[in-house]
Amino acid sequence: MILNEFLPKAPLREFIQCYRIIHFEFGGSKDIPVKSYAPKPECVLHFFLRDFWAVQKNGSEKCMQPSIVLLGQRTSVVQQFTGDSFISVQVVFQPTAIFRLTGIPAHELTNEHIDATLIFSTDLQDTLTRLQDANTYNEMLSIIESASFELIRKSRMDSKPLDTVTQKMIYSGGNLSLDTLAGNACLCTKQFKRKFYESVGVNPKTYSRIIRFNRAYNIKNAFPERDWLDIIVECGYYDYQHLVRDYKEFTSKTPNEFHQQESNAPERILGLTDHLYQHRANSFVRS
Repeated sequence: MILNEFLPKAPLREFIQCYRIIHFEFGGSKDIPVKSYAPKPECVLHFFLRDFWAVQKNGSEKCMQPSIVLLGQRTSVVQQFTGDSFISVQVVFQPTAIFRLTGIPAHELTNEHIDATLIFSTDLQDTLTRLQDANTYNEMLSIIESASFELIRKSRMDSKPLDTVTQKMIYSGGNLSLDTLAGNACLCTKQFKRKFYESVGVNPKTYSRIIRFNRAYNIKNAFPERDWLDIIVECGYYDYQHLVRDYKEFTSKTPNEFHQQESNAPERILGLTDHLYQHRANSFVRS
């Protein structure tokens, strides 16, 4: 079993943050835990190799997903359901990559789960078949890397300063000012907001909040013993109520309520979290 993230080759990093492989085995159990998946600063191409994947958004019915899914930027928690023996291979894109690859305004994909063959190509079905036939995780990585090169070869748009700025936002923990971001993108504030919404799918303020929330979430997951006050200071929140506001908006729960629920997530029960969560928690640098 595995839950891990892998860095793509250098030529692909302009478009791809990482690859993610998830392999869960529950040994025939009928009581498979549900994952409450909180928003992250990412859009993801999912390949489901084995068993099923279903999602349930707030106020909606549980919905089975196709085998290849493109997931736009999320702004709220989604409940995820899997089977007894589950394997997923994911391509986690850079913030503006989907817009550059497809030309589709990113806000049209926000909080959407879409059959990816309708967006890219039916060639993805061949990639899925090859992934299903792979015998090792390394073989899966080789297959998904080749498929990624093919996707990016068809990119419709050249790089712009905005693309780099969105990546800097993630690595800064979401704590750069709007004026700084707009200046680095060589745009006025009004243009920056409009182009950001088109390229990323949400406005810059919301994206910064998701980044900051995700950082606090990762730190608490990696180091449950850490006091919330320390995390608040490290992540740039004003106070505990500021943190609570973001948790309630993005998860519908308080920080303590959500992390109590998180302690029963599938990956924790299977003992697959420690290394990955610590890596995520240490992935930011202060600017």
